[in-house]
Amino acid sequence: MRLTRRLLLSAGAAALAAPAILRAAAPIRLTILHSNDVHSRHEPINRLGAVCRVEEQRPGACFGGSARLAAAIAAERAAAEAAGRIVLTLDAGDQFMGSLYYTHWRGEAERQVMNAIRYDAMAVGNHEFDNGPPVLARFAASLDCPLLSANIDAGEEPSLGALIRPATVIERGGVRIGVVGLTTVDTPRISSPGPRVRFGDEEAGLRAGVAQARQSGAEVVVALTHVGLEADRRLAAAVPGISAVIGGHSHTLLSNTAPEAAGRYPLPAAGAAGFAVPVVQAGAFNRWLGRLDLDLDRDGRVLSATGDARVLGFADPRDPAVEALLARLAAPLAALRAQVVGSLAEGVANAGCRSGECALGNLVAEAMLDAGRGAGAVVALQNGGGLRAGLPAGAVTWGDVLTVLPFSNTLATLRLSGADLRAALEAGLAGVERGAGAFPQVAGMRLVWRADAPAGRRVVAVELRTPEGGFAPLDEARLYGVVTNNFLRQGGDGYTVLRDRAIDPYDSGPNLEEVFAAWLGRHSPVRPATDGRIVRRQ
Repeated sequence: MRLTRRLLLSAGAAALAAPAILRAAAPIRLTILHSNDVHSRHEPINRLGAVCRVEEQRPGACFGGSARLAAAIAAERAAAEAAGRIVLTLDAGDQFMGSLYYTHWRGEAERQVMNAIRYDAMAVGNHEFDNGPPVLARFAASLDCPLLSANIDAGEEPSLGALIRPATVIERGGVRIGVVGLTTVDTPRISSPGPRVRFGDEEAGLRAGVAQARQSGAEVVVALTHVGLEADRRLAAAVPGISAVIGGHSHTLLSNTAPEAAGRYPLPAAGAAGFAVPVVQAGAFNRWLGRLDLDLDRDGRVLSATGDARVLGFADPRDPAVEALLARLAAPLAALRAQVVGSLAEGVANAGCRSGECALGNLVAEAMLDAGRGAGAVVALQNGGGLRAGLPAGAVTWGDVLTVLPFSNTLATLRLSGADLRAALEAGLAGVERGAGAFPQVAGMRLVWRADAPAGRRVVAVELRTPEGGFAPLDEARLYGVVTNNFLRQGGDGYTVLRDRAIDPYDSGPNLEEVFAAWLGRHSPVRPATDGRIVRRQ
């Protein structure tokens, strides 16, 4: 898709009415191949984001995987280079966490696949810190491309040290191209970077990174970000000197062909210097590959921007070397993956779990509450963003469960006043319009909330299940037993009230995936459903 003044006006109205696209001939022809939020999905996935089963191995049912991604990148790279274009291959972060490959290999599988594909740079995503700095450091030390973030200061973390750079300058085809990384400032709240890794302001970090790249001779500067689409558009408007934004974090699919796309590809943003800046993102889970073709003048200003995110379909070729690599990496996983723990009467997706009641959230929350009753729990809270994939119909294996719940979280129990429980629900609802992962999936309660109310005032009504099976209004003065996961109990995803106001907290319960697998086994076949326990009002 080509950026034009007509497109700018239709795509952004007031926000994009001012920028213009230069019409001069372009001496720099740059193609950027990009991925984001792969989340360790090295094997093909179905539409629910779960690993494809044998019976799903057909067009329209099975997508992606690292072998297809590698083949697609090699083909697009060769075609662009044959057309005389400069090519960069970039990843916008969150390679870690989401499948058995990460659970077992802790980043080593991702490193080997990325090296085989020959990436030029990667941004640090929040999930790269899920198992702490040492795991990320081991990954970065052997990665063949630079790991970038201009707003991370890891100088006091011995294991990371200088392994994270603000920016890199790549000289290719006689052109010096700067790539500046950026990581969501929310990382300390939603992951585990530890106290010695500091996250600075995103805009200030990007400004400094662009300046560094320009001082190093970059003619073109690309922002490689893991901050989400809305932040990408805001930063493009605020920080001059950027030619394009290659984004991640919000799992947004921008595409001209996919019906589920959130917007066109590329999406024009009002640039700080008065020229439109193309912003792109390619969904998530190794299902799409983005290709952005830029023609630029020698000051890095965009003359034209075209491209799309292409789906990696079932019929697309697979790279045989990467396929062989994955076979070696998968060998230790086979026994665990194959063990059946239960069954579902129908498949269930994780789509919608960040913004409302979802059937998968109900299942997990009910399993948590069942396990927590012995400790006095009457209500369960699970963050919707912690449900990382769907589940297929039929037999459910350990591999499926670990793909849904890959974080090795433990059950945490506590007592909380009714007022603080309401505050916890408000915290979970505060970021729903951003697609944040904090949305509360619940059991043992009914919740009514308003989407149009300001954050902190969205809860309309809360009722808790009584021992007799009915429901009673929340009593703000009463203490209630709560079961959640240790991430939320320790203040993750903004649930600081669970950290600061908990009475008698205990965070070292059984692993959540074990609890869920055992519950499935006892209740199979399970029929997933929503039942109106969470009601959204406008």
